Amino acid sequence: MSDTDHIRTILSQTLALIEQITTEPKPSYILDGQQVEWSVYLDRLRETADWCGRRLAADHPFEMSSRGGT
Repeated sequence: MSDTDHIRTILSQTLALIEQITTEPKPSYILDGQQVEWSVYLDRLRETADWCGRRLAADHPFEMSSRGGT
């Protein structure tokens, strides 16, 4: 599996988690002194998705064709 395939897998899994968290939101809580904040987790997932998008875009440059006229 190539790096690009790994990044696509990470992006797919991350987007699935984002969808799950936003459609079924959960409250933040403290368990044994450890605080769990879903909004912070969601922010981290969005950062991961953005990173994946940037990496995939950098791995696949694009070409634009244009015509000039006089």
